[in-house]
Amino acid sequence: MNFVKNQEPQTFTPEPGMRRQVLANTDQLMLVRHFFDADWVGARHSHPHHQLVYVVRGAIRVEVGDKTFDAHAGDSFIVDGGVEHQARALEQSEVLDVFTPTREDYRELLK
Repeated sequence: MNFVKNQEPQTFTPEPGMRRQVLANTDQLMLVRHFFDADWVGARHSHPHHQLVYVVRGAIRVEVGDKTFDAHAGDSFIVDGGVEHQARALEQSEVLDVFTPTREDYRELLK
């Protein structure tokens, strides 16, 4: 069992305007919390992991493949592994990401 209390996760700042917390995770599944400052823009990228995104608060503009949409608090979407995508914070935002399989690059941060 993997249990992470809210006050326990380390916060990482992989780039200006974004903070990351790696929460509960196993070899096959990982929960990550991201905080975005207003106007933060992430690089367009892809990874082999499937990614489920839930917007906790705020709003983000998302490009997935050739589609663009705005996701607001309470919205969720899935990015299939290998598909290029990008996010932009339209306001200060918090999102939860679930990755499968787990992101080993994020797990390395915990060591």
